[in-house]
Amino acid sequence: MIRYRSRVRILLLEDNARVVDVVVAGLRAAGHGVTPTATCAGALDAIVASHFDLAIFDIGLPDGSGLDVCRAARKDGLDLPILLLTAKNEVHDRVGGLEAGADDYLGKPFSMAELVARVRALSRRGPRWMDSARDYGEVTIDRDKRLLLVKDGRVALTPRELDIVTLLAWRDGRAVSRDDLVESVWGEATDRALASLEVLVARIRRKLAERGVADAIRTHRQFGYAWALPRSKHD
Repeated sequence: MIRYRSRVRILLLEDNARVVDVVVAGLRAAGHGVTPTATCAGALDAIVASHFDLAIFDIGLPDGSGLDVCRAARKDGLDLPILLLTAKNEVHDRVGGLEAGADDYLGKPFSMAELVARVRALSRRGPRWMDSARDYGEVTIDRDKRLLLVKDGRVALTPRELDIVTLLAWRDGRAVSRDDLVESVWGEATDRALASLEVLVARIRRKLAERGVADAIRTHRQFGYAWALPRSKHD
């Protein structure tokens, strides 16, 4: 099973520099990692490029709304916890945020203690994906049952090997960095874990090749890996 750390990796979408400074300082003091961005485009790029455990989105931004980013993340199938920061406290605004796919909201101004508490509560849930099983031609990956099948036959993967495959496959061909992979699977990016990752990826490739599935994992030099098999059209 994928292990999530007490140190939560957070994407912060906020264009107010003063708010960013306060929130980043407060969350880092609480032991979390924070990646700030000031635009919707930057947030979407960050979601594609990195693995986050939780996201905090402001609503009013120079190039759109945090609600748009929230909808895009949900449409992409990623169900990571999302907390909205908003100065709009009318009921219909809160309802609109929840309907866009947010898990919680916090009105401005807010206390840092309350934000840290909300992050703690949401992070217990951890990232999930809306679909539990996906098909890639003759390959099926079932997250809930923790199975990888080729032609309906089970491939014997270790728990960590299956975690690696699942994290890569659910990114739909987008590359995942080595650091993100080991932090998600091992809990921290150590030299030993990075070395183990190379070994496990090679072993996954060998096991799949033995079942007639070649080139399932693509290497991105000096960065990481990506799942190379296209999803079945009916999926």
